[in-house]
Amino acid sequence: MNVILIGMPGSGKSTVGVVLAKLLGWKFIDGDLVIQEQEGKLLHEIIEEIGPQGFNELENRINSNISPKCAVIAPGGSVVYGREAMEHYKSIGKVVFLDLPLEELKERLGDLEERGVSLRKGQTLEDLYNERMPLYLKYADYRVDSHKKPLRSVAKEIADYIRRQQ
Repeated sequence: MNVILIGMPGSGKSTVGVVLAKLLGWKFIDGDLVIQEQEGKLLHEIIEEIGPQGFNELENRINSNISPKCAVIAPGGSVVYGREAMEHYKSIGKVVFLDLPLEELKERLGDLEERGVSLRKGQTLEDLYNERMPLYLKYADYRVDSHKKPLRSVAKEIADYIRRQQ
């Protein structure tokens, strides 16, 4: 069993993931760091080099091969574009969607390019949110409303859900 956290950039996947891994006594894997390590470049450098579509293909391939046991995995927010990666994740664990309203995401996020957010030319955060929301809902086994909740309580809610599934 693994837990795979999906959601928009800034939804707290990595931060909640670390706390959740401690609560469960599991390891934590940050999908973006795995990509950076394998490619030897920062996310925004990869996106500049191969473009958003190329990045999505790379992300799909790398995430399709992450296969730990008893881990909390926090892939990048665009992982939901990769059908193979998402089918793989659903086969090795429970997919949990950290749902945060657009306005709260705007407050949390800084420079989207520097952060390594995969945006097409002219695409806004709102466009991205509207495009990805159906995919997050499609793949989620469990949805957590993270609006104005402390990260620790979000992690505890997920841990309680996972314990009920075991």
